[in-house]
Amino acid sequence: MTAERRFDLYLGIDWSGAKGARTKGIQVAAAEPDGRIPQLLRNPFKEHGVWSRSDVLAFLRAEAGRGRRVLAGFDFAFCYPFEDESAYFPGLAGAPADPPGVWGLVEQAASDLPELYGAALYQRDDLPYRDYFMAPGWSGELYKHRQRRTELASAAVTTPHPVFKCIGAANVGTGSLAGMRLLHRLRADGPETRIWPFDPEPGGILTVVEIFPRLFFKRAEGDPRAWGNPDNLAAVLARYGTEAAPLPPIRSEDEADALISAAALRSLAGDDELWAQAERPGAAREGWIFGAAWASKR
Repeated sequence: MTAERRFDLYLGIDWSGAKGARTKGIQVAAAEPDGRIPQLLRNPFKEHGVWSRSDVLAFLRAEAGRGRRVLAGFDFAFCYPFEDESAYFPGLAGAPADPPGVWGLVEQAASDLPELYGAALYQRDDLPYRDYFMAPGWSGELYKHRQRRTELASAAVTTPHPVFKCIGAANVGTGSLAGMRLLHRLRADGPETRIWPFDPEPGGILTVVEIFPRLFFKRAEGDPRAWGNPDNLAAVLARYGTEAAPLPPIRSEDEADALISAAALRSLAGDDELWAQAERPGAAREGWIFGAAWASKR
């Protein structure tokens, strides 16, 4: 592993776009470089231990402030499809044309909403963007089942839901909107924070990547649906080079996803091929799921 890709901490973060300051759907697992089983972390800022989105941001900044080089993976889409129609919002004059512009748009639309909640972009009828979304109560006239290049690349193994879809238990749309508000803030932290693949090679203090936990499970020949099966989890962890040891109690799919993601990031961070996906068509405009290189060479 090169010096630029050597990290002191690997974080698998299972994200949520739900309303509220206590979001049990958010889980954080931390893997040290030594190969031990990742640990599920409680929110260190709150006595109840439940994470909020703002506390995840504060935790990342605190770790960076300690000088630890952190690789953090988040399971939300870092941007929208662009390559298929040469636009995020086809036909809409003045719409943003790059990822930071999209993040700024989401932040501006939702700036009065607490805890990085981002649904205002599809909820506000005074904005022209809601027609591009499928959301609770309606399907916008301009909504299409669009996919990013990275989602097409992942399809040989497992397919993420479209980012403009903001309805249903497995939707990634609401979480991605909240995540874009997080990315907007991280981008303002300066060059020591890298948001891959939009920024240069990983380095600085904090590197943030998009992940898809289901992909990590399947590439390790595990079953993401059997998240409560200790043998299934142990086998996946072993495939990612984790030392054999008793597993921590796993009470939810979110915890399992965070745990496996932290181990996978630690194992894969030295793989040059995965980082090279930043040069794939579409990555600079749409983002790229870390690990999607396995699925397709298109």
